[in-house]
Amino acid sequence: MSTVQRNDIALAVAVCVGALISVGLSTVAGVYGAEQAPLPLAIAYCFVLSAPLALRRRYPATVAVIVCTAYFIAVTMRIPEVYAGNIAMFIAIYTVGAWSTDRRRAFIVRIAIILGMFVWLLVVTFQAAAHPSPHGPSHAGAFSPFVATMLLNLLFNALFFGGAYWFGERAYASIQQRRALEERTAELERERERSAEQAVALDRMRIARELHDIVAHHVSLMGVQAGAARAVMDSDPDAARATLTAVETSARTALDELRRLLQTLRTSDGDDADASTVGLSGIPALVEAATAAGLPTVMQIAGEPIPVRATAQLTLYRVAQEALTNARRHGGSGATADLRLRYGADWAEIEVANTGRQVAVVEAGLGLQGMRERTAAAGGTIEFGPRPGGGFLVRVRVPAGAGVAAVSAAAGGRVDGAEVAHA
Repeated sequence: MSTVQRNDIALAVAVCVGALISVGLSTVAGVYGAEQAPLPLAIAYCFVLSAPLALRRRYPATVAVIVCTAYFIAVTMRIPEVYAGNIAMFIAIYTVGAWSTDRRRAFIVRIAIILGMFVWLLVVTFQAAAHPSPHGPSHAGAFSPFVATMLLNLLFNALFFGGAYWFGERAYASIQQRRALEERTAELERERERSAEQAVALDRMRIARELHDIVAHHVSLMGVQAGAARAVMDSDPDAARATLTAVETSARTALDELRRLLQTLRTSDGDDADASTVGLSGIPALVEAATAAGLPTVMQIAGEPIPVRATAQLTLYRVAQEALTNARRHGGSGATADLRLRYGADWAEIEVANTGRQVAVVEAGLGLQGMRERTAAAGGTIEFGPRPGGGFLVRVRVPAGAGVAAVSAAAGGRVDGAEVAHA
């Protein structure tokens, strides 16, 4: 049994006890004199009046009709009880307004009860005026005590039924508002859970992209360098030693970037901390590393450098890194690459074009997927595909935004073996 049902049963018991006490006292007081109904009938009326209240919220309209009908009959038969009856009738009418889900039915039932009550009151008033009682109020005068008494009854009944109707409506509106608030709260909680799940998924994707870009680039580079060192180890030990030194440098760089990534994941600064690991300042080093690994690469800078936000710098750097790694892996021997960094009024763009093998089918692996995701996260656009005659082209443009200043083009001429020119 629910708490609501227990409360309604307790209310019905309280009204029944009150009605029995009222019957006992009214009988002793002789409220209706000789016309008073017998005591057993009055006791039965107490149970008929109160018992339906135990089900008032389950069947509000039916309970209201039963309670009000019982009250009409009781007053007509001169049953010595009016106080508990008034309370029960008020509760029943109020419950129809507060708990009935069929609002049209609730309106009809309450209006019918109220109109029936006033019709009955007018009939009783007319009967009392036509057949005055010697024990009732005087009818003498234009505004006699009888008229005042009848007006007082009308006013009391108007306030009584109007109050029951109004309080029921207000309670129903309050219940609906509370339910709407609970639904909104539940929806917000579900949305919060979805947002948390999406945030976790985005973090996992970000970590996956970073790990792929760091590991794939440096491991691929170390593999090429180690192969070159093995090839010349016997014929040119000095060149092999220099190449192995480059392998060591690549390994240290990879470890350093991984360390920065792990430090970033432990911070709460979000995108700025993430983007601060690498940026446009590192692109000349990418060009140098690609050239040293056997992919001759030329870098060009077009336009006047502008401030570029950190996340945009990270996106451009990682796209350039992945594009050069793919060109070195898939371009074949003799492939070359051309990297262009362009600045516009409010955007920055990286374009990597390489020569080499003809690409028949573009397979969307983790690298290209990571490029798409990074570009979308930065609010930019990406184009990639095979070039006529062989090779591949990747072009990414992102909004520059505000914040971290762009790297100035201080790398004119040659940068440690990588040719850099201003277009």
